[in-house]
Amino acid sequence: MIAAQEKNDVDPVCPHCKATIRQVWFRELGGILGKRYIYFCSACRACLGISHRKGFWMG
Repeated sequence: MIAAQEKNDVDPVCPHCKATIRQVWFRELGGILGKRYIYFCSACRACLGISHRKGFWMG
């Protein structure tokens, strides 16, 4: 099992431009089912990830 530990004294680094991430931008993606968001680096605008939150009726 891998342990998780909160670290507030270390800032993450963008895997694309290697800049310290101090702010993450996001944008809602269009669609019919649920809400999806794309998260990207504020320095180079590279995609950091996409999330999908289902509607309450979808489980």
